[in-house]
Amino acid sequence: MSSAGPLQTFPDALSSRDAWLDPFDWYAEMRATSPVRRDPDRGCWDVFSYADVKAVLGDDETFSTDPRNATGFQARGEEAFMLETMLFQDPPKHDRTRDVVDEFFRPSAVKSLEPFVEAETNRLLDEAMADADGGEVDLVEALAYPIPVIVIAKMLGVPAEDRAQFKQWSDTIVEGTAGDGEGDAEALQQRQMEAGMELANYFRDLIADRRDDPREDLVTRIVQADADMTETELLGFCMLLLVAGNVTTTNLVANTVRCFADADHWPRSGLETTVEEALRYRSPVQAMTRVAREDVTLAGQRVEEGDTLVCWLGSANRDGAQFADADAFVPDRRPNQHLGFGYGTHYCLGAPLARLEATVALRELLGRFEVTPAWDELRPVRSSFIYGVESLPVRLTER
Repeated sequence: MSSAGPLQTFPDALSSRDAWLDPFDWYAEMRATSPVRRDPDRGCWDVFSYADVKAVLGDDETFSTDPRNATGFQARGEEAFMLETMLFQDPPKHDRTRDVVDEFFRPSAVKSLEPFVEAETNRLLDEAMADADGGEVDLVEALAYPIPVIVIAKMLGVPAEDRAQFKQWSDTIVEGTAGDGEGDAEALQQRQMEAGMELANYFRDLIADRRDDPREDLVTRIVQADADMTETELLGFCMLLLVAGNVTTTNLVANTVRCFADADHWPRSGLETTVEEALRYRSPVQAMTRVAREDVTLAGQRVEEGDTLVCWLGSANRDGAQFADADAFVPDRRPNQHLGFGYGTHYCLGAPLARLEATVALRELLGRFEVTPAWDELRPVRSSFIYGVESLPVRLTER
């Protein structure tokens, strides 16, 4: 999400949609031949091995998450809000910001949402089947997309009827220019700027409302803790929670169903472990960036202060040096210390929520229906770090 460049465009090897749909052979080649390599066209370093990715993500002293530390960084207009969030903050400021909402995302707090997620999942499935032709539905449109937006909207305190607009804004913000050569970078940047400003204006009004009328929701909590936050930081915080709160789970649900189809494995129990394996095998977030704070040697390569590094989580999670049968989907894999939610200080705040949403949604889906893949060709989402598919047609048969 940084205009420093690397996460706005793909490496040449992944520049087609087919390549991004299944990038794992390229990852394997890079781990074997160039585990840390400089890409002059994108102006960054790519990091592929599990050990190196984990080392970079876990070293806050040497590597910064703030893209403004990158040599030659220039921000686009819509990025001003997101750059003031914990996503791009280093300790100790990151820790203070995260503490504002940490209690809402602890496993015990998230667990209380399970009845709501279950009820909404079944409502969505009922609606999908009522409109289905021969039981065929697009699982992304019917379930994987709406359920996390509904949940994060509830947590933030925004009306559920706004979720479609929220999804459109968040999808635009994370969209990348690569995929199949289509799209114009300037047009994309304009769309992202417009989406960012519209979302900021929405939250500006909501924040003002919560100052006058506090409620038991995330926006109120953020407003009440704003002593050290500027308006830009407040807006950025809300925007981050919205975008991060739905994009990952949408793709986790769809990617897990793809894993089930790959392995012809459709479980009705043990889903917690199976979802962990899906997080490893088809990670919803394939890459994270860091910026070198100082000159450093990594895997024999000299990285200079201000250089950007793209840490390929999707590659690290297929590294045979860490995982036995790394290219096999093993539903009951234990241990499974994948990096699907990152690692270290910036380990995903919403990981417990994403796990709960995916597990409950899949439990209800597979408990009610036999699921048969109905896709011929899949199209990956247009993002150079989010990994998933635009649609996932399946045929549902009542058990």
